[in-house]
Amino acid sequence: MERVNIFERPNWREKAAEYGFNFHTLYDEPYWCEDAYYKLTLPQVERLEEVTAELHQMCLQVVEKVVASDDLMARFRIPKHTWEFVRQSWRSKQPSLYSRLDLAWDGTGEPKLLENNADTPTSLYEAAFFQWIWLEDQLQAGNLPAGADQFNSLQEKIIERFAELKAQHGFNLLHFTCCQDSVEDRGTVQYLQDCAAEADLASEFLYIEDIGLGEKGQFTDLQDHVISSLFKLYPWENMLRDVFSTKLEDAGVRWLEPAWKSIISNKALLPMLWEMFPDHPNLLPAYFAEDPHPLMDKYVVKPLFSREGANITIIDNGKEIARAEGPYGEEGMIVQQFHPLPKFGDSYTLIGSWLINDQPAGIGIREDKALITQDLSRFYPHVFVE
Repeated sequence: MERVNIFERPNWREKAAEYGFNFHTLYDEPYWCEDAYYKLTLPQVERLEEVTAELHQMCLQVVEKVVASDDLMARFRIPKHTWEFVRQSWRSKQPSLYSRLDLAWDGTGEPKLLENNADTPTSLYEAAFFQWIWLEDQLQAGNLPAGADQFNSLQEKIIERFAELKAQHGFNLLHFTCCQDSVEDRGTVQYLQDCAAEADLASEFLYIEDIGLGEKGQFTDLQDHVISSLFKLYPWENMLRDVFSTKLEDAGVRWLEPAWKSIISNKALLPMLWEMFPDHPNLLPAYFAEDPHPLMDKYVVKPLFSREGANITIIDNGKEIARAEGPYGEEGMIVQQFHPLPKFGDSYTLIGSWLINDQPAGIGIREDKALITQDLSRFYPHVFVE
């Protein structure tokens, strides 16, 4: 894997505005960057595909084990009054749309799973759409190696998946929702709505704060129409604790993502994977913090519900060497053996490997100057060559 410097497209900001990419700069810092790109080989891409598919199937085996055990449901901090709701979502095979595995890899050795963003993964629009536009433009300009391609079938697979959800699972009108205070979340949801439209799946948008509760316990939109199918860019760990969580089981909603994703988007997944698949080459040793476990010289402490690196701490020989603040931690912690992210120049690099339903579909690459990749990381495009 190489990091290759390249000239930016002179008009990329105008293109971003044209295509509705409104979050290419966040907090006055660049998020989308194209002064360089990452170059992989075809065998490296094929290895990422294989590892992603295998890890995903291992995660599904964790779900099977957790839903069968009251002790494990409690260990994942799933509220007891929602256990049957979560279990039923798995047993009735409620369909999934997408997820993203975060992997540490420099193209040599084995990719290592850091975590699974299986419920509300972002960075989708830039991975699926905008880096593909970049590729086409740079190929046309002759700025990339001959035959350069991109590991990216995300958009076509998303559209295909929406068509399947309509034809096979009864998704006829899909409501989309996210919180009001995130331009990135709104952009992600708008992109998914556009993909649904390409699949001839009708959709409506409303903010999650505007969802109502009808007289019969059903969720309703601003026109008081019953919501029968809902894509929510809002975490299950919050929904299962919200005031209306007692209504989830009887509301009759088809959820994207389904409630069983609350298990594999939880960091408790990591010690469960290590217990079920010890010494697997793509896993790092991980344990529940409160359990007896082998001493590790260098390790990472992660809250079960952490997102975007919040409340993660890195310990080296008893000393804290990195910390990210945030609102998580009361729910419990896991510890995972530290594995260094590859460093290119002065930045650490993380690969987000995407699945649509159960199929690997592409990658997005982010950089961060800090050891802990957070919401101020920078997204860089990639290509592969044979």
